Amino acid sequence: MLIPPMLNTAIKAARRGAAVINRASFDVSILTVTKKQHNDFVTEVDRAAEDAIIEVLKTAYPDHAILAEESGASANLHDDNENVWIIDPLDGTTNFIHGFPQYCVSIALQQRGQITQAVVYDPTRNDLFTASKGAGAYLNEKRIRVSKRDKIADALIGTGFPFRDMQGLNEYMKMFRIMTESCAGLRRPGAAALDLAYVAAGRLDGFFEKGLKPWDIAAGALLVSEAGGLIGSFKGESDYLYKGDVLAGNPKIFSQQVNLLSEFA
Repeated sequence: MLIPPMLNTAIKAARRGAAVINRASFDVSILTVTKKQHNDFVTEVDRAAEDAIIEVLKTAYPDHAILAEESGASANLHDDNENVWIIDPLDGTTNFIHGFPQYCVSIALQQRGQITQAVVYDPTRNDLFTASKGAGAYLNEKRIRVSKRDKIADALIGTGFPFRDMQGLNEYMKMFRIMTESCAGLRRPGAAALDLAYVAAGRLDGFFEKGLKPWDIAAGALLVSEAGGLIGSFKGESDYLYKGDVLAGNPKIFSQQVNLLSEFA
């Protein structure tokens, strides 16, 4: 497997960020935790991991722009920059704070509006998901594909509850009921980037969530598409990255999710 230089740099950055996370995971009780808004937490680890990731990327590519969860947009993001790194240093912070081992580092490169490189790294399992546009998706350097299940009644579906904006809870409960009645099981692990990687690897057959941010979606989206899956809005369209409402799955399950959930677009 020949790893492109930009993907190699992203892998190095993800591992550097994960090293910060792993050191902190030995005693999460001493961490300083700040509440950004209701149920939305940030720790000193998020910030330190993000700094470590950005340092690796900026050393290799000083002219590239950054869009990151904690530090936001770099000063050169709007200078018609063709290369933008989209970073979530710790997706699943609430899980991490509680010692619940479901969180990851997510890094994607967007070039001229298209995601071309992706890394999702789960430090608790040492699972490294990678993808380059047009070259397939991999887990620990082995090619991965979406599942082959063709009936949503047999499908295991991932989701995410509204946690920042409780206004969406009633709508979500309607979706939850529809999907619970339609599929074999719903799972809410709590780290959207990892959920999308699981769709790519066939561990989940589909996924749906509203209100996500670009750094939650970008890397996982390329993993899904390069693994033969589909990702889109609740109407099945391609304008999901900055709108934040996402469906993903293998092609058959994706289309059945669109049929069930398009009314919530």
